[in-house]
Amino acid sequence: MSIELNHSQDVECGLMASSGGQHRDYRKLAIGSIICGLSCLGIMSLMYSVKARAMNKGKLNVPEADRAKKAKEYSDKARNYGIFAIVAWVALLILIPLLTGLVSYLLTLIN
Repeated sequence: MSIELNHSQDVECGLMASSGGQHRDYRKLAIGSIICGLSCLGIMSLMYSVKARAMNKGKLNVPEADRAKKAKEYSDKARNYGIFAIVAWVALLILIPLLTGLVSYLLTLIN
């Protein structure tokens, strides 16, 4: 049993339709990267996610020929910023205790 989604449901859900040229907007990743990552990069991800969704819906005044290219560009940027925000936050969570321990060790060696 397969469920067919129409064009408006595809865009609302952020799904990529193969025939319509729709691209994912990564809205959930963007929101997750604001909450669980570096917020400034997560906000950038959310901005590009909103732009990708607007391109998919045709709400921006962009020629039809450039719309799919811009939607893909914004979609890729939203994904990249979202992933980088989460990876950078995890790296900071790991590096700060390690560097604190290293500085503490070096200070004990000096004394």
